[in-house]
Amino acid sequence: MKTRKLFPWALGLAATLMTTVSGFAQEAAAEAEGDQGHSVLDMILQGGPLIICIWIAILGTSILMVTFIIQNILTLKKDKLAPPALAESLRVAIDAGNYQEAWEICNANDNYLANVLKAALTRLGRGKEAVEDVLAEYGQRESAQLRSRNSYLSVIGVVSPMIGLLGTVIGMMGAFEVLSKSGIADPRALAGSIGEVLLATASGLFIAIPAFVGYYIFRNRAQDVLVHADDVVNSLVRDIPFDELSGIRIGPEFSAGAGAPAAAGAQSHKVSAQLTTNCPVCNGAITPGQNPCPHCNSTLQWAE
Repeated sequence: MKTRKLFPWALGLAATLMTTVSGFAQEAAAEAEGDQGHSVLDMILQGGPLIICIWIAILGTSILMVTFIIQNILTLKKDKLAPPALAESLRVAIDAGNYQEAWEICNANDNYLANVLKAALTRLGRGKEAVEDVLAEYGQRESAQLRSRNSYLSVIGVVSPMIGLLGTVIGMMGAFEVLSKSGIADPRALAGSIGEVLLATASGLFIAIPAFVGYYIFRNRAQDVLVHADDVVNSLVRDIPFDELSGIRIGPEFSAGAGAPAAAGAQSHKVSAQLTTNCPVCNGAITPGQNPCPHCNSTLQWAE
């Protein structure tokens, strides 16, 4: 799911989160001051442009934290990275030797299994070693994209308390400046002011705690689902006859490998004239009864 689609949900949850923290702080400050009409919003607005910017940053980090948590919950699933229905369709196509069809299936999907296997299928004509190299390369690339969302939670967990602490320090500087001018005429009012400025630190910690918890939970989950997805990809390419597919090109510039060595056709392959008009080795179009395959020179045994 795209990140921008999660922003409305994240904004609502983050607003609820901040409202809860603000409500607790407002009650504490009001009790200390004996004034139930003084709101946290008034305190923020009276703090000046810098305090307002700090609170906007706190709200922004809370929205991002909720967004990444929701996104990880929705995407870090085994059936999202390697959907069973997609895996079965690819298995049928690969077992039948329809590698171009398998590539087209992958090209029509956007997930870990499809993206990694699509890259591997384009290297079939270069041999097993080339396929294994591209599996490792694209597997690392896809896993890095998945893990990057989770790493942002760790960043938020580190940054949000610092933003809150900065707001508290600035607020305390203002409170002590007032104290230096007027003296301790009303200790209850001073205590209420200190309680208000500590709200920024409390808000930062309130964001950092679930961010860190989510980071470690999703880090372990990502490892689990990635191992499962890699197992599915490896099982699909394990039995591919790489030696027989030398020279074949799969993908947008599909070629059945007309220049493949004649030795590739040494093995005989059974073909049904009623079920197929494609070579079971290279997937090239052939005429029923034609032998050998004009594309890869494979020997065909036609059966009614």
